[in-house]
Amino acid sequence: MKMNVLLMALPLLIGSCSDDNNSYNDPATVPTDIIQTVVKTTADLSLTVTTDKAAYKPGETVRFNVTDGTLPASARIRYRHGSEVIADENLGSTSWTWTAPQADYTGYMADIYTVDGNNQQTIYATIGVDVSSDWARFPRYGFIASYGSDRTSDVIASELSFLNRCHINGLQFYDWQYKQHWPLGGTPGNLLESYKDIANRDNYTSVVKDYIAQAHSLGMKAMFYNLCFGAFDDAKADGVDDHWYIYTDQNHSKCDRHQLPSDWKSDIYLVDPSNKDWQNYLADRNDDVYEALDFDGFHIDQLGSRGTDYDYYGSQVNLPNGYASFIRTMKERQPDKRLVMNAVSNYGSDKIVSTGCVDFMYSELWDGEDKFSDLHDILKANRLYSGNTLGQVYAAYMDYGHNKPEFNTPGVLLTDAVMFALGASHLELGAGHMLSSEYFPYADVKMSAGLKKQIVAYYDFLTAYQNLLRNGGTETQCDIAAAKSVVTINAWPPVLGNVTAYSKSVDGKQVVSLLNFRQANSLSWRDKNGTMPEPEAIDNLTLRMRAKNVKKLWVASPDQLGGAPQELQYRQDGDFVVFTVPQLKYWTMIVVE
Repeated sequence: MKMNVLLMALPLLIGSCSDDNNSYNDPATVPTDIIQTVVKTTADLSLTVTTDKAAYKPGETVRFNVTDGTLPASARIRYRHGSEVIADENLGSTSWTWTAPQADYTGYMADIYTVDGNNQQTIYATIGVDVSSDWARFPRYGFIASYGSDRTSDVIASELSFLNRCHINGLQFYDWQYKQHWPLGGTPGNLLESYKDIANRDNYTSVVKDYIAQAHSLGMKAMFYNLCFGAFDDAKADGVDDHWYIYTDQNHSKCDRHQLPSDWKSDIYLVDPSNKDWQNYLADRNDDVYEALDFDGFHIDQLGSRGTDYDYYGSQVNLPNGYASFIRTMKERQPDKRLVMNAVSNYGSDKIVSTGCVDFMYSELWDGEDKFSDLHDILKANRLYSGNTLGQVYAAYMDYGHNKPEFNTPGVLLTDAVMFALGASHLELGAGHMLSSEYFPYADVKMSAGLKKQIVAYYDFLTAYQNLLRNGGTETQCDIAAAKSVVTINAWPPVLGNVTAYSKSVDGKQVVSLLNFRQANSLSWRDKNGTMPEPEAIDNLTLRMRAKNVKKLWVASPDQLGGAPQELQYRQDGDFVVFTVPQLKYWTMIVVE
């Protein structure tokens, strides 16, 4: 989106503003010269720019390429960390390189712009850059779900290109396996060319290999998916013992199982994840996987609470403790391989995280966790379990169960805005489609062209500002109000009809995310019927916020200027600062330094 950015110099404002918010919200008491346009935009960004990888190591070469649009003769490229410009150069080519700084785990925003004789800037493109030596600090997780003969190398490259543009740095290979208890198609010395997956789809080993290789070339991790305790009905012939299963009764007469459609390969029969013989059996099978395929690690799944279950000998099974034991065994067997485990409805999350063996927290959310406030509560609990050391990814399926052909863009963007503002990321983007179901191959609900464009801006924003959004910090209460009572601003959690302010202190900066619920019709992130309305943008929103000794104040939004930061003029009024935010649509981030 090409946008003309006119940063108008605000005059030094004199006079006083009452410390009483109600008085300030009275239109008669608001200084009129505060309420003015700070930024003007005139057009959409006109250039499309890409990078060659989803993430980079410190000092690595970043390769940029303009893939669409005409580069102006006077174009410049600017690299920023937060609002600080760390490099600014003439740009004479549509392809160029930049040496990533040595600072590890750092996000940057690059933008192409021009400046005219009146010092008016025009921004033509923006893109985020993640410089991190390990994906686990700032995970942006995607998925692969189909391995048929139609996935040619060109198709794979095209699918991964979009994920790379969204800076997806890890991929879950869902339902790639031959059987739950025997995931590899064949043996390392005799791989099957093709095999049926659990749904009797044709999977090709060469396609799995191609996805892994191309993912690695883009700097993405490749994680193979499997349950921690699943076996098919023919597992006994493959060496799985009846004594290893879990049962719904103390007399081991009925094995607990997950029923699947009758035309699928098998139901899934559940094994005790704490059983050492089972752990060693599956670790052996995983050794075969790692020998044959260049996976980086194991994405471990579960099925949530199963009620009361028993082992073969009649003792009650403690699944969360079993998960922890299973994870530790997998890590001991392959210490250099990565582990992630799903906590369905956050079940067992404390035990999973306490192992110290998983790369980040992964929670699959359902109706019991369908409120925006639940996103915060789960994140806060998981951070406590991990000692604030692990990142959070939500598997959260938008527009679940509706029959519309496309995702409802406002519902998706509002949910991503909240997740990202809280400091989490969203497992939603895959090879060829966005998730609307727990069955990852389901691809009937499509992304519109407009949603795809906006999703790119949101992931640029998540990446560029990861140090403010996801790198720790302390939650704070923000004293903030809007002038002339044009909007009502409340502190977290969200309230229908209001703007919600989520605030925290990060590295000496106050970071306030304004999240727009003024037109929202529900406080559920799921938007199951696809009816969340598009919010009305609020232009030139004048705010008064408690903040002392302000040195700099700036804002950024994935909904405006491609996420580029905008430094604002402000007036310090005692313990408060008064300023005008150019626009709030879904989400605007205010940073006070």
